[in-house]
Amino acid sequence: MNQKRIAIFGSTGSIGTQALDVIKANPDLFTAEILTAQSNDELLIKQALFFNPNIVVIGDEKKYQTVKTALSHTNVKVFAGEAAIAEVALIDCYDIMLAAIVGYAGLRPTLNAIELGKPIALANKETLVVAGDIVMRLAAEKRIPIIPVDSEHSAIFQCLVGEGRNKIEKIVLTASGGPFLGKKPNFLVNVKKDHALQHPNWSMGAKITIDSATLMNKGLEMIEAKWLFNLDAHQIQVVVHPQSIIHSLVMFNDGSIKAQMGLPDMKLPIQYALAFPQRIANDFPRYDFKKPSTLTFEEPDLKTFRNLALATDALYKGGNMPCILNAANEIAVFAFLRNRIGFLDMTEMVEQTMAKVSFIEQPTLQEYFDTDAEARDFAASLVHM
Repeated sequence: MNQKRIAIFGSTGSIGTQALDVIKANPDLFTAEILTAQSNDELLIKQALFFNPNIVVIGDEKKYQTVKTALSHTNVKVFAGEAAIAEVALIDCYDIMLAAIVGYAGLRPTLNAIELGKPIALANKETLVVAGDIVMRLAAEKRIPIIPVDSEHSAIFQCLVGEGRNKIEKIVLTASGGPFLGKKPNFLVNVKKDHALQHPNWSMGAKITIDSATLMNKGLEMIEAKWLFNLDAHQIQVVVHPQSIIHSLVMFNDGSIKAQMGLPDMKLPIQYALAFPQRIANDFPRYDFKKPSTLTFEEPDLKTFRNLALATDALYKGGNMPCILNAANEIAVFAFLRNRIGFLDMTEMVEQTMAKVSFIEQPTLQEYFDTDAEARDFAASLVHM
């Protein structure tokens, strides 16, 4: 395999740092060409000094001089600002983008990379939740592959390799259930952020960990799956699988089911996406069928974890409703992590915002941007942010 130059957008987050571990372990296969971070200048500097990329970008302009000075003795080009993060995606110095920026902020850089004709290793589900129709249409026009990095979507992608035009009857996304599996509202009303950030199986960033605890993450994944795999809403199902060994399943129109299994380690889908279509050896831990000896499945509790029900409603309604859902959720999680609202209040914020912001059946890209802004403003007004 020829050496691939990787642009990591969101290099200091959970996915970005694990991707750099994969690159470090395979220096003959990968180089880090672009690294971007929003505010973690200290880690970005350490990454740049070790991996010697072509370009680094720090989103927080106040930290530009710190990064610039620290890298002044290197050949690394340093840029700063939100606009710069999107603009460097248009510089033709990389072979594949790892889209690992958390939330809506990842949309513009990903669109720019597709415009440039670069394959996308997509770890940012919100890009497709917000504007999946436009993103996938542009990727199809440019003949650009979008290879999912989310463990569930990577599992489905892997199950579909070699299936050609064989028809999918449905896909089944597995959910761990998060730290509050089996709990009821009278317990959840008292949940604090430290408890919610303790995921039983996965090591992830704060935002996605909270989304996992509320089951919003699985709802966002349902919407992402619709666009990634060209599915109708009724073809997408969620089951709770607490062991997180089966990462998702595909049922074909003959009733056969394919599943992808493995230990819960995000380095595996990251490595798969970066190396695709080849698989490369690694020393990751292997699953032992004796531990756990039982794999279980159950229906999600939609009455308690209403975020999944709200996301399902947005999936079926379409238009700009998933964009509204996502924007409200980002504000709600932000408020919860700062102890401004309670655990169950997040769902109330999302529901009220979905009821308030105007529905558009076939939005333009600008209307998606406007919807996002309107939904954020309304959600923020609910907690006086």
